[in-house]
Amino acid sequence: MSAKMTSPRPADLRKLLGGREIERVVVLGANGTMGYGSAALFTTAVPQVTFLARTRQKAEEGLDAAVKQVRSPTVRSRSSVGSYDDDLDGQVAEADLIFEALTEDFEIKREIFDRVEEVRRDDSIVATVTSGLSINQLCAGRGDSFRKNFLGLHFFNPPNVIVGTELIAGDDTDCEVVDFVEAFARLRLGREIVRTADTPAFAGNRVGFKVLNEAAQLAEQIGPVLVDRLVGPYTGRALTPLATIDLVGWDIHRAIVDNVFENSKDEAHATLELPGFMAKAMEKGVLGDKSGGGFFKKDGKARLVLDPASGDYKAESEIALPDLSYIDEIAHLHSMARYSEGMEVFLSAEGDEADIARKVIAGYISYAFHRAGEVTETITGIDMIMGAGFNWAPPSVLVDTMGVAATVRMIEQAGLPVPQKLAQAVTAGEPTRFFDNAQVNTGKYFVAA
Repeated sequence: MSAKMTSPRPADLRKLLGGREIERVVVLGANGTMGYGSAALFTTAVPQVTFLARTRQKAEEGLDAAVKQVRSPTVRSRSSVGSYDDDLDGQVAEADLIFEALTEDFEIKREIFDRVEEVRRDDSIVATVTSGLSINQLCAGRGDSFRKNFLGLHFFNPPNVIVGTELIAGDDTDCEVVDFVEAFARLRLGREIVRTADTPAFAGNRVGFKVLNEAAQLAEQIGPVLVDRLVGPYTGRALTPLATIDLVGWDIHRAIVDNVFENSKDEAHATLELPGFMAKAMEKGVLGDKSGGGFFKKDGKARLVLDPASGDYKAESEIALPDLSYIDEIAHLHSMARYSEGMEVFLSAEGDEADIARKVIAGYISYAFHRAGEVTETITGIDMIMGAGFNWAPPSVLVDTMGVAATVRMIEQAGLPVPQKLAQAVTAGEPTRFFDNAQVNTGKYFVAA
């Protein structure tokens, strides 16, 4: 790992600003969810933010959405709007930070960067909010000034709520630029920054979407309702996995898992292949909540559930579930902050359904620990982005809550590879804890419901 992967000490952050400030930000793709959400965030710290889109009307729609999302008059008072054809050249030429938030398509992003490179100042910073495309490939072949000032700044949606942010430097990104952006993001934007390597989907999405896609694959076997019950809040997540895919959008989910599946060959490669039923449904316009439905959709007050085999929907009330009383017992223990006891019940629960749930959680922990040193310097980086970016219990928190020996047994019983650090901890008897951030209340991840 290079020096660009190491965050500065908190005491050094103000020094790293070096008197430099971001006064003007241009957001490209400001009509999209991530575009207007990011633009709204910038207005909390920057006096002038320009929303740019294909048309002025689209940019105005983005501004309206940003105001509605954060409900702050500051957004409109600090913002202006424009179109690429009429305003990009002039606005980019004066910007301190050009923030690209276009659709997750390599060629579309490359085309907009062609225009940006022609008119930007040599000292302006260009950041992309890509959820996992290669930073090095996005700036390949460009001039020295562009490459030195180009990096990834991956916010999670919605940025005004979720503070977890990944900072990804390219091979040629200037170290001082990386340090400045981290200091600015932490001090001015209130971000929890995790520096990651320029690997497919970086850290949070690499680990998180592995779990989400595995849940989607399971939906074809046991149905969406049972999947979301088995891998529900009691396992350490605020939102169930299939509901998360619906919220994110099936198209975004596909872009992320296809990227990882095509560009990595790790031990869990098969779990990252998009299920065929999702590809077929997307051909018919199914994109999740943005299209009116995905795995789930509303019919008045009733919730309908997708049948992956037929592509049809049926009322959730018609779907019978097996006895899952162990989940209620765990949720009850969680509600009394007896988290370790709750996870003891999880580890000892009998039945095929409990085995499925344990395999998913074992896979999450195993995969995360195996990525430490590849996508982040240590497991701490993955822990922090899973907690602050996904609002999931960090893998180390789960290990600490269950106990390292019990965790290793669960991973072995699931037929998955045991991470070396966990195996060594069992043998040596230390460390006894892996998560040591005293500022994080780990109980918040164990939702009772």
